[in-house]
Amino acid sequence: MKILLVEDDQYLAQALIAVLRDQHYVVEVATDGETAWEFVQAFAYDLILLDVILPKLDGISLCQRLRGKGDNTPVLLLTGKNSTTDKVIGLDAGADDYLIKPFELKELLARIRVLLRRSSEPLPPVLVWEELRLDPTSCEVTYGNQLLTLTPKEYRLLELFLRNSSRVFSRNDIIEKLWSLEEIPNEGTVTAHIMGLRQKLKTAGAPADFIETVYGLGYRLKLPITESVKTSQPSAKTKKSSVQQQTPQAIAKVWEQFKDKFSDRVVVLERAAKASLDNTLCEQLRQQARQKAHQLGGGLGMFGFAEGSRLAKELEQILHSETTLDPVQAARFFELVVALRLEMEKASTEEASAPVRNYGESLVLLIGNDPELTEKIRMEAASWKVQVEVATDLSVARNNIKRQPPDAVLLDLSILGADGLTLLAELKNRTPPIPAIVLTVQDSFSDRLEVARLGGKGFLHKPVPPAQILEVVTKILKQIPNSESKVMVVDDDLTMLNTIKTLLEPWGVKVITLDDPLHFWDVLAEACPDLLILDVEIPHFSGIDLCRVVRNDPRWSNLPVIFLTAHTDANIIQQVFAAGADDYVSKLIKDTELVPRVISHIKRSR
Repeated sequence: MKILLVEDDQYLAQALIAVLRDQHYVVEVATDGETAWEFVQAFAYDLILLDVILPKLDGISLCQRLRGKGDNTPVLLLTGKNSTTDKVIGLDAGADDYLIKPFELKELLARIRVLLRRSSEPLPPVLVWEELRLDPTSCEVTYGNQLLTLTPKEYRLLELFLRNSSRVFSRNDIIEKLWSLEEIPNEGTVTAHIMGLRQKLKTAGAPADFIETVYGLGYRLKLPITESVKTSQPSAKTKKSSVQQQTPQAIAKVWEQFKDKFSDRVVVLERAAKASLDNTLCEQLRQQARQKAHQLGGGLGMFGFAEGSRLAKELEQILHSETTLDPVQAARFFELVVALRLEMEKASTEEASAPVRNYGESLVLLIGNDPELTEKIRMEAASWKVQVEVATDLSVARNNIKRQPPDAVLLDLSILGADGLTLLAELKNRTPPIPAIVLTVQDSFSDRLEVARLGGKGFLHKPVPPAQILEVVTKILKQIPNSESKVMVVDDDLTMLNTIKTLLEPWGVKVITLDDPLHFWDVLAEACPDLLILDVEIPHFSGIDLCRVVRNDPRWSNLPVIFLTAHTDANIIQQVFAAGADDYVSKLIKDTELVPRVISHIKRSR
């Protein structure tokens, strides 16, 4: 566990470093508040020990700045002030605990252990995994009845795995967690410590793969056999590997379920169109038709039917006028409705014939014209649960990306040359970006620098084994948030609520939907979401008003807010951001764009 000690008293700092390192903590030191602020912006810590009186930036102000940024790292204040007022000020600033100088070191260590347990998933005082037991209080580790003699780094490695038993740690992750800035090693050092720890565990009777290697990713504790086979339900890890592939199928099912309701909305528009031609369009039917056009404009966009969405939005604009439609407007209105009906029928046909990814596989687009390498990658891909689609030229590649954005792109610059670099920049500038790995016979530093500048996520010098290529692909595929993430969606369109729920739940996100904003405040307080999605137009209140209310309350002032709406008017967008929104997403975008943006905001907020 890594601790940042912020203390300007050199001698006290040295004493605390010695005690903490004796307890196998990794300690980094800042001697003033500004330096500490720079450290926490650059590195992750499990706990901050913070003196109150500091040069440049005092501890209370630093704590307030951390919490204002949304940093929830546990903070233990150390101070010589002993009044109730001082304690209240410290706790109100966001500190988790408060210790008065001088203090007993045993008490300090006990408070640190409590805060570290509290900051992660609830853990018992003694960490247990099958027959392995690690006691943070005494720093004793046993397997079965045998006491293990571990080096400080081996102890920290084991504690890291036990406190995060479901996580895979790469070598870089381990270095960041267990080494301070003064002693950063190379990756080979990590491998050596892993091997040493495995050998000591094996000598004590543990299986050789008690700490297993996840090929291409890193290390973790091996799941007990009973846990890995006891259920046929997909685990969280299975969801992570297959979630992108479930999404298109899930969306297709939602469309099949709700397409008749979309058709019913067009029926209302057809009635209004006929009435407008007969000059009998009443205000009630007009408002009803405008609402249906608004719902179609957003809903069709979510399912990827851009032309149908565009037609519906034009219809909505015509119906916004408060004057009676003249013959020209009525004719245009009728023409648009007919086109919308044809587009709906066409959309249904296209959706039925759209290609679907194989379940449980990531989609990788290989762009190049090297038949031998292509065949080798395809043969190797099956064992990596990767589906490879091939485009032999950039025109085909761009069409494929537009039709179905892949999870990653393999770009063979040996054949594509400068045009390939242009595509590399396009992939970087997409929303969201598509990670790209470059294959090339060139291997100069300038080539690597150019690829990095254009957003490339990997650089592989040909010839390269297919297994190595797919290992790099696996490493850069997007990670998803944990299953505790919650998103609250407010929209009066039930179809839209169901669609968003279908999109996000396979990613391990719990979705709370609300179609009546009159209950907004109560549902928000009960749900405590990690992110809020609002529509602009909802009954009783506008989404913009709800966003202002959220931003005015200290509890929710940092809650990420995304507007998902069919509106594209610049004035509306300006109002949305002025109200405090974090992002604005058009309902015209595909699911492959919405989901990563939602997840990105959740990650950043945490």
